[in-house]
Amino acid sequence: MASIHASVKNKVLETTGHMDALLVHENDAVHKICAKLMNIKQISFRDINQVLAHQLGSVFQPTYSEEGSFHYRRNPLGDLMENLVPHPEFKMLGVRNIPQMSENSLAYSTFTWAGLLKHLRQMLISNAKMEEGIDWQVRPPLSGLPTRGKMSLNKEFHFNTSIANLVILRGKDVHSAELGAFKDPALYTSWLEPVHAFSVWKTQRAFSKYEKSAALVSNSQFLVKPLDTIVGKAWNMFASKAYIHQYTKFGIEEEDFLDSFTLLEQVIASYCNLGF
Repeated sequence: MASIHASVKNKVLETTGHMDALLVHENDAVHKICAKLMNIKQISFRDINQVLAHQLGSVFQPTYSEEGSFHYRRNPLGDLMENLVPHPEFKMLGVRNIPQMSENSLAYSTFTWAGLLKHLRQMLISNAKMEEGIDWQVRPPLSGLPTRGKMSLNKEFHFNTSIANLVILRGKDVHSAELGAFKDPALYTSWLEPVHAFSVWKTQRAFSKYEKSAALVSNSQFLVKPLDTIVGKAWNMFASKAYIHQYTKFGIEEEDFLDSFTLLEQVIASYCNLGF
């Protein structure tokens, strides 16, 4: 996680100030995908970049503009913002893909939409970055529970509450895929109805080497823990005056650091409160 320390901190600060959103990739998670899913023994920057390109391509390759249409959407970035960023205080987006595997493994694999979407939904609610190692014990809080009960359940099972989710489906028989499980109100914050919180893009054109594939872009609590860790480390470095002189000689004052910490802590607090 230390490898994304500076880049995430700087980008979060930019995002909260001027950007529409930030699509976050964690180096540690991408490295694990290379090692465990792609079976790469000696991982290079090229391998990491290929995984990142796959994730981005699975989102931004053309899809149909609406159900039953054969016209491709013309403004996918604008549509992404409209679907996933309903409030200016919440701009952090994460990507998950399924399936993702080596050529050798793919030759012996078959996929169904029901199986792919079941795993993708569990990856979402358990905050798993890849299919391997999913925690199947995590469940959404029961809708009938009082607020205090939901709070304790969220903390105990580490349920990942969402603001909004976008699923992108590509491949054979895509229109037969059942997505009702992603419309469960228990997955989302209480102030946004599932009809506004969940979106789906589809195309029958396969992506990469997969007959069927799904991507999920989520605005959720997925980054709370790593971001909190980063801020804690940054506070410790600031308290010990580490590297401060490198900044002050270029006109950056200690008050600027304090303002940045306050801004980041507000981002963390806002996302933490989604499940309450």
